[in-house]
Amino acid sequence: MSGGGVSGSIDTRPTRLAALRDVLARADLDGLLVTSLANVRYLTGFSGSSALLVITAKDCVLLTDFRYATQVEEEVGGAATIRIESTNLWTGLWAQLGILTGVERIGFESMHLLHRDFARLLEQGARWSWRPTTDVVETLRAVKDAGELAHIERAVAVAETALRCTVPMLRAGLTETAVAGILERHLRDAGSEAFPFPSIVASGPRSALPHARAGDRVLELGDFVLLDFGAVTAGYCSDITRTFVLGRASDEQREVYDIVREANSRASGALRVGMTGMAADAVARDYIHDRGFGEAFGHSLGHGIGLEVHEAPRLARVVESPLAAGTVVTIEPGIYRAGWGGVRIEDDVFLADAGPRVLTGFPRDLHELS
Repeated sequence: MSGGGVSGSIDTRPTRLAALRDVLARADLDGLLVTSLANVRYLTGFSGSSALLVITAKDCVLLTDFRYATQVEEEVGGAATIRIESTNLWTGLWAQLGILTGVERIGFESMHLLHRDFARLLEQGARWSWRPTTDVVETLRAVKDAGELAHIERAVAVAETALRCTVPMLRAGLTETAVAGILERHLRDAGSEAFPFPSIVASGPRSALPHARAGDRVLELGDFVLLDFGAVTAGYCSDITRTFVLGRASDEQREVYDIVREANSRASGALRVGMTGMAADAVARDYIHDRGFGEAFGHSLGHGIGLEVHEAPRLARVVESPLAAGTVVTIEPGIYRAGWGGVRIEDDVFLADAGPRVLTGFPRDLHELS
């Protein structure tokens, strides 16, 4: 089953639901309305694009529509009571809630509920007391089990296979969009079921844009070429960045590249269970600052990856929460200078009790592409 709820041969969904029910009981909630599709997938295995999920102390009810009648049975099985709605999921929700006993105070995912749907809660759902929640399921998702880690490792392997196939094809005269097409074709060929985000290809001065979209700029000799991309396998994401030089690198390019590479290495090696996101970020940030480029590293060090390419935990200057064992995070320091270019090196790192393990193996040495 590829829905994200089953890890290998072990069905982890009952454990996840039990953990969620413990959280709800401590919050004095009788249930939770789950509207985030990633959270629905995590709890039930369902990967469709239309779903509402209700979790109570005794029940787990999944509502979807006719398009997914076969798929939902295959992916969810007995992990939830399945209801196929022929008209509207919300109409079905009120009917299902009406037959559940002991349900009065229900949490909803405040970060994922559209305002129009919040209005439904207040109007059609007025007989229940609705309480906003934040990151209830996401906090559980931050710690990966063995099956989830295996999916992420596979996504890393797929991405790196695609990168190894793409790099020999990089040359002056190609547009960034053409490079993105080559990379994404190789991602599909290697087994990626989707793209976790539009692949970033940024060359020359545009490599100073941390989230540049691939455009019509033509690659030229002497350019930095920054590739930031990922793969998806069994719903789980990888997220990798490598920066190359087309032709021979200048002394200035080498200097900046070496600083970013060392910052990446120091931060990856320093991760420990219990370290705050702020402290992890500071490892790379302080090094870059001490080398004179502090103002050129403007984004956070990294983020969690899993069913979504950006999820908990965060490694940033304002995050005081500690890192837990079992998290998978990106380490992606960068230096960006407007009008000149930029360098980012990003790895995916698993944090175990014994320390960090870097999942990405593509070389970090500066590649000069002929």
